[in-house]
Amino acid sequence: MSARTAAPDAIRPTDFLGIDHLLSEEERGIRDTVRAFVRDRVLPNVGDWFEEATIPRELAKELGDLGVLGMHLEGYGCAGTSATAYGLACLELEAGDSGIRSLVSVQGSLAMYAIHRWGSEEQKQEWLPRMAAGEAIGCFGLTEPDAGSDPGAMRTYAKRDGDDWILHGQKMWITNGSLADVAVVWASTDEGVRGFLVPKGTKGFTTQDIHKKMSLRASITSELLLDEVRLPASAMLPEANSLRGPLSCLNEARYGILWGAVGAARACFESALDYSKTRMAFGKPIASFQIQQQKLANMALEVNRANLLALHLGRMKDNGQLRPEHVSMGKLGNVNAALDVARTARQVLGANGITLEYPVIRHMNNLESVVTYEGTADVHALVVGGALTGIQAFR
Repeated sequence: MSARTAAPDAIRPTDFLGIDHLLSEEERGIRDTVRAFVRDRVLPNVGDWFEEATIPRELAKELGDLGVLGMHLEGYGCAGTSATAYGLACLELEAGDSGIRSLVSVQGSLAMYAIHRWGSEEQKQEWLPRMAAGEAIGCFGLTEPDAGSDPGAMRTYAKRDGDDWILHGQKMWITNGSLADVAVVWASTDEGVRGFLVPKGTKGFTTQDIHKKMSLRASITSELLLDEVRLPASAMLPEANSLRGPLSCLNEARYGILWGAVGAARACFESALDYSKTRMAFGKPIASFQIQQQKLANMALEVNRANLLALHLGRMKDNGQLRPEHVSMGKLGNVNAALDVARTARQVLGANGITLEYPVIRHMNNLESVVTYEGTADVHALVVGGALTGIQAFR
Protein backbone atom coordinates (compact mmCIF):
# COMPACT_ATOMS: atom_id res chain seq x y z
CA MET A 1 0.00 0.00 0.00
CA SER A 2 1.51 3.37 -0.98
CA ALA A 3 1.96 6.22 1.44
CA ARG A 4 -0.72 8.08 -0.54
CA THR A 5 -3.34 5.40 0.19
CA ALA A 6 -2.10 4.24 3.60
CA ALA A 7 -4.79 3.95 6.23
CA PRO A 8 -4.86 6.89 8.64
CA ASP A 9 -3.55 6.45 12.15
CA ALA A 10 -6.02 5.62 14.89
CA ILE A 11 -7.38 8.59 16.84
CA ARG A 12 -5.34 9.42 19.94
CA PRO A 13 -7.54 11.38 22.37
CA THR A 14 -4.58 13.36 23.70
CA ASP A 15 -3.29 14.20 20.19
CA PHE A 16 -6.48 14.12 18.17
CA LEU A 17 -5.02 15.70 15.03
CA GLY A 18 -1.69 13.88 15.10
CA ILE A 19 0.28 17.08 15.71
CA ASP A 20 3.25 14.98 16.85
CA HIS A 21 3.85 14.14 13.18
CA LEU A 22 4.46 17.83 12.47
CA LEU A 23 7.42 17.95 14.84
CA SER A 24 10.99 16.96 14.06
CA GLU A 25 12.70 14.20 15.98
CA GLU A 26 14.81 16.80 17.80
CA GLU A 27 11.73 18.82 18.75
CA ARG A 28 9.98 15.74 20.10
CA GLY A 29 13.11 14.86 22.06
CA ILE A 30 13.24 18.28 23.73
CA ARG A 31 9.51 18.14 24.39
CA ASP A 32 9.73 14.70 25.96
CA THR A 33 12.70 15.68 28.14
CA VAL A 34 10.83 18.67 29.59
CA ARG A 35 7.65 16.60 29.96
CA ALA A 36 9.53 13.99 31.99
CA PHE A 37 10.99 16.70 34.24
CA VAL A 38 7.53 18.12 34.87
CA ARG A 39 6.10 14.65 35.56
CA ASP A 40 8.88 13.70 37.99
CA ARG A 41 9.76 16.99 39.69
CA VAL A 42 6.83 19.38 39.36
CA LEU A 43 3.55 17.45 39.41
CA PRO A 44 4.19 15.58 42.68
CA ASN A 45 4.90 18.86 44.49
CA VAL A 46 3.19 21.75 42.75
CA GLY A 47 -0.12 21.37 44.60
CA ASP A 48 1.73 21.91 47.87
CA TRP A 49 3.72 24.80 46.42
CA PHE A 50 0.49 26.41 45.26
CA GLU A 51 -1.21 25.91 48.63
CA GLU A 52 1.81 27.21 50.53
CA ALA A 53 2.43 30.09 48.09
CA THR A 54 6.06 29.22 47.55
CA ILE A 55 8.50 27.88 45.02
CA PRO A 56 11.85 26.34 45.92
CA ARG A 57 14.79 28.46 44.82
CA GLU A 58 16.78 25.35 43.92
CA LEU A 59 14.28 24.72 41.14
CA ALA A 60 16.04 27.43 39.12
CA LYS A 61 19.28 25.44 39.19
CA GLU A 62 17.40 22.30 38.18
CA LEU A 63 15.83 24.17 35.27
CA GLY A 64 19.29 25.42 34.33
CA ASP A 65 20.59 21.86 34.34
CA LEU A 66 17.63 20.94 32.14
CA GLY A 67 18.78 23.59 29.66
CA VAL A 68 15.56 25.61 29.37
CA LEU A 69 16.74 28.96 30.78
CA GLY A 70 17.35 31.26 27.84
CA MET A 71 17.32 28.14 25.65
CA HIS A 72 16.40 30.10 22.50
CA LEU A 73 19.35 32.50 22.88
CA GLU A 74 22.75 32.00 21.24
CA GLY A 75 26.05 31.75 23.11
CA TYR A 76 26.95 32.54 26.72
CA GLY A 77 25.98 29.08 27.92
CA CYS A 78 22.55 29.17 26.26
CA ALA A 79 21.32 26.20 24.27
CA GLY A 80 20.53 28.11 21.07
CA THR A 81 17.45 26.07 20.19
CA SER A 82 14.78 27.02 17.68
CA ALA A 83 11.85 29.17 18.70
CA THR A 84 9.56 26.21 18.15
CA ALA A 85 11.57 24.03 20.52
CA TYR A 86 11.42 26.79 23.13
CA GLY A 87 7.66 27.00 22.65
CA LEU A 88 7.27 23.26 23.16
CA ALA A 89 9.24 23.53 26.39
CA CYS A 90 6.93 26.33 27.57
CA LEU A 91 3.92 24.16 26.74
CA GLU A 92 5.18 21.30 28.86
CA LEU A 93 6.26 23.56 31.73
CA GLU A 94 2.84 25.19 31.93
CA ALA A 95 1.15 21.81 31.76
CA GLY A 96 2.83 21.51 35.15
CA ASP A 97 1.99 25.01 36.37
CA SER A 98 1.89 28.56 35.00
CA GLY A 99 4.20 29.64 37.82
CA ILE A 100 6.96 27.31 36.64
CA ARG A 101 6.66 28.53 33.07
CA SER A 102 6.61 32.11 34.37
CA LEU A 103 9.90 31.55 36.17
CA VAL A 104 11.45 30.32 32.92
CA SER A 105 9.82 33.06 30.79
CA VAL A 106 10.92 35.88 33.06
CA GLN A 107 14.42 34.47 33.34
CA GLY A 108 14.97 33.76 29.65
CA SER A 109 12.62 35.91 27.59
CA LEU A 110 12.64 39.02 29.76
CA ALA A 111 15.75 39.37 31.93
CA MET A 112 18.22 37.34 29.85
CA TYR A 113 16.83 38.52 26.52
CA ALA A 114 17.12 42.15 27.65
CA ILE A 115 20.81 41.66 28.42
CA HIS A 116 21.42 39.54 25.31
CA ARG A 117 19.72 42.01 22.94
CA TRP A 118 20.42 45.37 24.53
CA GLY A 119 23.38 44.84 26.87
CA SER A 120 27.13 45.38 26.55
CA GLU A 121 29.53 42.50 26.02
CA GLU A 122 30.72 42.93 29.58
CA GLN A 123 27.15 42.67 30.91
CA LYS A 124 26.53 39.56 28.82
CA GLN A 125 29.67 37.87 30.04
CA GLU A 126 28.95 38.78 33.65
CA TRP A 127 25.35 37.61 33.84
CA LEU A 128 24.20 35.34 31.02
CA PRO A 129 26.26 32.19 31.72
CA ARG A 130 25.22 32.19 35.38
CA MET A 131 21.60 32.89 34.50
CA ALA A 132 21.55 30.11 31.89
CA ALA A 133 22.82 27.72 34.55
CA GLY A 134 20.22 28.88 37.09
CA GLU A 135 22.98 30.04 39.41
CA ALA A 136 21.69 33.61 39.20
CA ILE A 137 18.02 34.60 38.93
CA GLY A 138 16.78 37.69 37.13
CA CYS A 139 13.60 39.73 37.20
CA PHE A 140 12.18 42.39 34.89
CA GLY A 141 10.95 45.68 36.30
CA LEU A 142 8.62 47.51 33.92
CA THR A 143 5.06 47.49 35.33
CA GLU A 144 4.18 50.09 37.94
CA PRO A 145 1.11 50.63 40.15
CA ASP A 146 -0.22 53.24 37.69
CA ALA A 147 1.50 52.08 34.50
CA GLY A 148 0.54 48.62 33.32
CA SER A 149 -0.95 48.61 29.84
CA ASP A 150 0.59 52.06 29.26
CA PRO A 151 4.31 51.64 30.08
CA GLY A 152 5.03 55.06 28.61
CA ALA A 153 3.35 56.52 31.70
CA MET A 154 6.01 55.08 34.02
CA ARG A 155 7.11 57.35 36.85
CA THR A 156 10.36 55.61 37.70
CA TYR A 157 13.11 57.94 36.52
CA ALA A 158 16.86 57.93 36.26
CA LYS A 159 19.10 60.98 36.16
CA ARG A 160 22.79 61.37 35.55
CA ASP A 161 25.03 62.42 38.42
CA GLY A 162 28.55 62.73 37.08
CA ASP A 163 29.49 59.32 35.72
CA ASP A 164 26.75 57.61 37.73
CA TRP A 165 22.99 57.20 37.39
CA ILE A 166 20.50 57.68 40.23
CA LEU A 167 17.23 55.73 40.03
CA HIS A 168 14.06 56.45 41.97
CA GLY A 169 10.69 54.78 41.64
CA GLN A 170 8.53 51.74 42.20
CA LYS A 171 7.77 48.61 40.17
CA MET A 172 4.82 46.29 40.82
CA TRP A 173 3.76 42.69 40.05
CA ILE A 174 7.32 41.57 39.41
CA THR A 175 7.78 37.81 39.05
CA ASN A 176 10.90 36.49 40.83
CA GLY A 177 11.37 39.92 42.41
CA SER A 178 12.68 38.96 45.85
CA LEU A 179 14.43 35.86 44.49
CA ALA A 180 16.39 37.77 41.88
CA ASP A 181 20.11 38.35 42.00
CA VAL A 182 19.71 41.08 39.38
CA ALA A 183 16.75 43.21 38.34
CA VAL A 184 16.41 44.67 34.85
CA VAL A 185 14.74 47.99 35.67
CA TRP A 186 13.33 50.35 33.05
CA ALA A 187 13.20 54.05 33.76
CA SER A 188 12.44 57.34 32.05
CA THR A 189 15.45 59.56 31.46
CA ASP A 190 16.18 62.79 29.61
CA GLU A 191 17.56 60.51 26.88
CA GLY A 192 14.51 58.25 26.54
CA VAL A 193 13.53 55.03 28.28
CA ARG A 194 16.63 53.23 29.51
CA GLY A 195 17.26 49.85 31.09
CA PHE A 196 19.51 49.31 34.10
CA LEU A 197 20.93 46.23 35.79
CA VAL A 198 20.36 46.55 39.54
CA PRO A 199 22.11 43.81 41.55
CA LYS A 200 20.49 42.51 44.70
CA GLY A 201 21.86 44.29 47.77
CA THR A 202 22.45 47.60 46.01
CA LYS A 203 21.94 50.43 48.52
CA GLY A 204 18.42 51.85 48.28
CA PHE A 205 17.04 48.83 46.39
CA THR A 206 14.54 46.69 48.32
CA THR A 207 11.72 44.28 47.52
CA GLN A 208 8.39 43.39 49.14
CA ASP A 209 6.53 40.22 48.26
CA ILE A 210 2.84 40.44 47.35
CA HIS A 211 0.75 38.12 49.51
CA LYS A 212 -2.83 36.83 49.57
CA LYS A 213 -2.76 36.00 45.87
CA MET A 214 -5.33 33.49 44.64
CA SER A 215 -3.49 32.97 41.36
CA LEU A 216 0.10 32.11 40.42
CA ARG A 217 0.71 31.05 43.99
CA ALA A 218 3.60 28.77 43.01
CA SER A 219 5.46 31.89 41.93
CA ILE A 220 7.02 34.77 43.83
CA THR A 221 5.51 38.15 42.92
CA SER A 222 7.08 41.27 44.35
CA GLU A 223 7.18 45.03 44.49
CA LEU A 224 10.53 46.68 43.70
CA LEU A 225 11.38 49.87 45.57
CA LEU A 226 14.18 52.11 44.32
CA ASP A 227 15.07 54.93 46.67
CA GLU A 228 17.79 57.10 45.11
CA VAL A 229 19.69 54.03 43.94
CA ARG A 230 23.14 54.99 42.66
CA LEU A 231 24.52 52.90 39.80
CA PRO A 232 27.68 53.19 37.73
CA ALA A 233 27.40 54.00 34.03
CA SER A 234 28.27 50.37 33.30
CA ALA A 235 24.91 49.30 34.78
CA MET A 236 22.95 50.86 31.90
CA LEU A 237 21.98 48.69 28.92
CA PRO A 238 23.74 50.72 26.23
CA GLU A 239 21.73 49.70 23.16
CA ALA A 240 18.23 50.58 24.44
CA ASN A 241 17.01 54.18 24.52
CA SER A 242 13.24 53.97 23.96
CA LEU A 243 10.21 51.85 24.78
CA ARG A 244 11.30 49.60 21.93
CA GLY A 245 13.72 48.03 24.40
CA PRO A 246 11.26 46.69 26.99
CA LEU A 247 8.54 46.04 24.40
CA SER A 248 10.85 43.76 22.45
CA CYS A 249 11.37 41.72 25.60
CA LEU A 250 7.64 41.55 26.26
CA ASN A 251 7.08 40.22 22.76
CA GLU A 252 9.51 37.38 23.47
CA ALA A 253 7.70 36.52 26.68
CA ARG A 254 4.26 36.70 25.05
CA TYR A 255 5.44 34.21 22.47
CA GLY A 256 6.26 31.71 25.22
CA ILE A 257 2.92 32.39 26.89
CA LEU A 258 0.87 31.55 23.81
CA TRP A 259 2.53 28.12 23.88
CA GLY A 260 2.27 27.76 27.63
CA ALA A 261 -1.48 28.33 27.60
CA VAL A 262 -1.82 25.23 25.42
CA GLY A 263 -0.13 23.21 28.16
CA ALA A 264 -2.50 24.47 30.84
CA ALA A 265 -5.50 23.72 28.60
CA ARG A 266 -4.22 20.26 27.75
CA ALA A 267 -3.68 19.39 31.42
CA CYS A 268 -7.25 20.42 32.25
CA PHE A 269 -8.70 18.53 29.28
CA GLU A 270 -6.78 15.35 30.08
CA SER A 271 -7.85 15.52 33.72
CA ALA A 272 -11.50 15.91 32.70
CA LEU A 273 -11.26 13.11 30.13
CA ASP A 274 -9.74 10.67 32.62
CA TYR A 275 -12.22 11.63 35.32
CA SER A 276 -15.21 11.25 33.04
CA LYS A 277 -14.30 7.64 32.30
CA THR A 278 -14.10 6.59 35.94
CA ARG A 279 -16.73 8.76 37.68
CA MET A 280 -19.92 6.73 37.87
CA ALA A 281 -23.42 8.23 37.91
CA PHE A 282 -26.70 6.39 37.42
CA GLY A 283 -24.77 3.17 37.04
CA LYS A 284 -22.43 4.21 34.23
CA PRO A 285 -19.44 6.51 33.65
CA ILE A 286 -20.38 10.13 33.10
CA ALA A 287 -18.41 9.99 29.82
CA SER A 288 -21.38 8.08 28.42
CA PHE A 289 -23.73 11.05 28.75
CA GLN A 290 -24.19 13.28 25.72
CA ILE A 291 -23.71 16.56 27.58
CA GLN A 292 -20.33 15.44 28.94
CA GLN A 293 -19.20 14.22 25.51
CA GLN A 294 -20.11 17.62 24.10
CA LYS A 295 -17.94 19.29 26.75
CA LEU A 296 -15.06 16.91 26.01
CA ALA A 297 -15.39 17.47 22.26
CA ASN A 298 -15.32 21.26 22.66
CA MET A 299 -12.30 21.07 24.97
CA ALA A 300 -10.45 18.81 22.53
CA LEU A 301 -11.25 21.25 19.72
CA GLU A 302 -9.85 24.23 21.62
CA VAL A 303 -6.70 22.40 22.75
CA ASN A 304 -5.88 21.17 19.25
CA ARG A 305 -6.73 24.47 17.60
CA ALA A 306 -4.53 26.38 20.07
CA ASN A 307 -1.70 23.88 19.59
CA LEU A 308 -1.82 24.29 15.80
CA LEU A 309 -1.82 28.08 16.12
CA ALA A 310 1.18 27.98 18.45
CA LEU A 311 3.07 25.66 16.13
CA HIS A 312 2.31 27.82 13.09
CA LEU A 313 3.53 30.94 14.90
CA GLY A 314 6.63 29.05 16.02
CA ARG A 315 7.45 28.15 12.42
CA MET A 316 6.88 31.78 11.43
CA LYS A 317 9.25 32.95 14.15
CA ASP A 318 11.92 30.49 13.08
CA ASN A 319 11.54 31.76 9.50
CA GLY A 320 11.82 35.41 10.56
CA GLN A 321 8.22 36.18 9.57
CA LEU A 322 6.62 36.71 12.98
CA ARG A 323 5.37 40.19 13.83
CA PRO A 324 4.20 41.46 17.23
CA GLU A 325 0.65 41.55 15.90
CA HIS A 326 0.84 37.80 15.22
CA VAL A 327 1.98 37.22 18.79
CA SER A 328 -0.92 39.31 20.08
CA MET A 329 -3.38 37.16 18.14
CA GLY A 330 -1.74 34.03 19.56
CA LYS A 331 -1.83 35.19 23.17
CA LEU A 332 -5.36 36.54 22.86
CA GLY A 333 -6.75 33.40 21.28
CA ASN A 334 -4.84 30.75 23.17
CA VAL A 335 -5.19 32.15 26.68
CA ASN A 336 -8.91 32.79 26.24
CA ALA A 337 -9.30 29.26 24.87
CA ALA A 338 -7.36 27.83 27.82
CA LEU A 339 -9.62 29.68 30.26
CA ASP A 340 -12.70 28.23 28.56
CA VAL A 341 -11.22 24.73 28.71
CA ALA A 342 -10.29 25.10 32.39
CA ARG A 343 -13.75 26.33 33.35
CA THR A 344 -15.44 23.52 31.42
CA ALA A 345 -13.12 20.91 32.92
CA ARG A 346 -13.95 22.19 36.38
CA GLN A 347 -17.61 21.53 35.69
CA VAL A 348 -16.90 18.00 34.48
CA LEU A 349 -15.08 17.24 37.73
CA GLY A 350 -17.94 18.58 39.84
CA ALA A 351 -16.98 19.13 43.48
CA ASN A 352 -13.63 17.45 42.87
CA GLY A 353 -12.85 20.27 40.48
CA ILE A 354 -12.21 22.71 43.31
CA THR A 355 -9.60 20.64 45.15
CA LEU A 356 -5.84 20.59 44.64
CA GLU A 357 -6.03 16.82 44.34
CA TYR A 358 -6.73 17.60 40.69
CA PRO A 359 -4.91 20.24 38.62
CA VAL A 360 -7.94 22.01 37.18
CA ILE A 361 -8.75 24.73 39.74
CA ARG A 362 -5.04 25.54 40.03
CA HIS A 363 -4.73 26.05 36.28
CA MET A 364 -8.02 27.93 36.17
CA ASN A 365 -6.88 30.37 38.85
CA ASN A 366 -3.44 30.75 37.25
CA LEU A 367 -4.91 31.56 33.86
CA GLU A 368 -6.74 34.52 35.39
CA SER A 369 -3.27 36.06 35.78
CA VAL A 370 -1.97 34.83 32.44
CA VAL A 371 -4.85 36.53 30.61
CA THR A 372 -3.80 39.82 32.23
CA TYR A 373 0.00 39.88 32.34
CA GLU A 374 2.28 40.61 29.39
CA GLY A 375 -0.59 42.57 27.86
CA THR A 376 -4.23 42.16 28.81
CA ALA A 377 -6.68 40.44 26.47
CA ASP A 378 -8.20 43.87 25.79
CA VAL A 379 -4.89 45.35 24.69
CA HIS A 380 -4.06 42.40 22.45
CA ALA A 381 -7.50 42.68 20.86
CA LEU A 382 -6.74 46.33 20.12
CA VAL A 383 -3.36 45.42 18.64
CA VAL A 384 -5.04 42.95 16.31
CA GLY A 385 -7.81 45.44 15.57
CA GLY A 386 -5.27 48.11 14.71
CA ALA A 387 -3.51 45.74 12.31
CA LEU A 388 -6.84 44.95 10.64
CA THR A 389 -8.10 48.52 10.31
CA GLY A 390 -4.94 50.60 10.20
CA ILE A 391 -6.38 52.66 13.07
CA GLN A 392 -4.71 52.56 16.49
CA ALA A 393 -7.44 52.72 19.13
CA PHE A 394 -5.24 53.44 22.14
CA ARG A 395 -2.63 55.83 20.79
